[in-house]
Amino acid sequence: MEKYEAFGLNVYYYRRKRKLTQEQLAEMVLIEPNHMSNIELAKAGASLDVVFRLADALEIPVHKLFEFRD
Repeated sequence: MEKYEAFGLNVYYYRRKRKLTQEQLAEMVLIEPNHMSNIELAKAGASLDVVFRLADALEIPVHKLFEFRD
């Protein structure tokens, strides 16, 4: 699985676990909702700043976003 896809799936998983919409998470992370959608769909990458803000907003350690399952 491509790493961007795996990362996007992790963002999606933890967002749903927190019962947040893409719009809510995007607002918390200070990005546009369409960028959040593109990150989850592996159509766009995320800067380190955004990765750190995602982890904070999702209340998880950063490494959880990079624990890729087979």
